[in-house]
Amino acid sequence: MPQPELRDKHFSMSLTPEQKKHFRTIGHQLNPIVMVAGNGLSENIQLEVDRALEDHELIKVRFSVGDRQLKKQLIQELCEIVEATLVQEIGNLALLYRKSSAPNPKLSNLIRSV
Repeated sequence: MPQPELRDKHFSMSLTPEQKKHFRTIGHQLNPIVMVAGNGLSENIQLEVDRALEDHELIKVRFSVGDRQLKKQLIQELCEIVEATLVQEIGNLALLYRKSSAPNPKLSNLIRSV
């Protein structure tokens, strides 16, 4: 399965507790942008999550796969593929963050929330 173009290998950045708290506060108001279901991480899902992270920097993804272990595995795999950091996982929702190379003030959830 082809993967979106990878930026650099430093995607597993660690966030400070203050950053995570701030991102969770912002994420509370967000609606899921992408839904991962029975087909798993198709190329289209990967590309859409990659595009959404570039535009919004902080997004929610809904996982409707049923099995808890499979969900955790898919979240981890998606974070590696799109080079995002998992901020929070609650139920079937995952809050993902990736700093944009050129954030758009009208689209970025981080800039708009200030």
